[in-house]
Amino acid sequence: DKMIFNNFIEDISIMQKFGLTLLIVHGGGPIINKKLDRLNIKSEFVMGLRVTNKKIINVVENEMINFNKEIINALKKKNCRAEPITIRENNIFHVKQENKNLGYVGTPTRVDNNIIEKIIKKGFIPIVAPMGLDDKGQSYNINADIAAGELAKSISSRRLLLMTDVEGVYDRNKKLISEVNSKEAEKLIEDQIVRGGMIPKIKTCISVVKNGVKGVVIIDGRRQHSMLFELFSDQGAGTLIRK
Repeated sequence: DKMIFNNFIEDISIMQKFGLTLLIVHGGGPIINKKLDRLNIKSEFVMGLRVTNKKIINVVENEMINFNKEIINALKKKNCRAEPITIRENNIFHVKQENKNLGYVGTPTRVDNNIIEKIIKKGFIPIVAPMGLDDKGQSYNINADIAAGELAKSISSRRLLLMTDVEGVYDRNKKLISEVNSKEAEKLIEDQIVRGGMIPKIKTCISVVKNGVKGVVIIDGRRQHSMLFELFSDQGAGTLIRK
């Protein structure tokens, strides 16, 4: 959605002007889905993660890199300097295979902070595509939330915002939960209140807050200025998860 995309770019430019140090880890699911549909390639999902074969990993790589460039170009128009982090230019995620059933889906084993720190010191925003390489140079797709979580832990971010297409986390009665701790979040998964693509998000939130990040927020990216509301208002936005 172009309007949502433009609102996101606008908010990033405002936050940078306020002096915040920002890193963006983008996904690409809807874009990848459209491309796979055009190529008549079917996708399967297991626990919210895409099963990725040889054909799909090539599509994922190309679409991720194209979207990465789109974000950088949009930020440049707002006088925000940004730099790409992709497996073709400056890979930061070293990965191992998640499991054989998922194919080329990776779990980060190490994050190269030096590349990130150099970009930030120059005053640029790192724009990170969620892909990594194994020790043989094979490319792997990484769930964007997992990639963002590992990066946040690695550099000890103060706050991690996970943008999605729902208000936040809902309880059994479909009411928005404004704040939960990690134990309560684990219970939501156990009780199957949290399902599908929200499972890796919540697992990432739990891992992140247990490893030095003060808070993680799941917010609605469709809502105009949701990031600004979260960071600069008492009310906040979405669901905050703390340790």
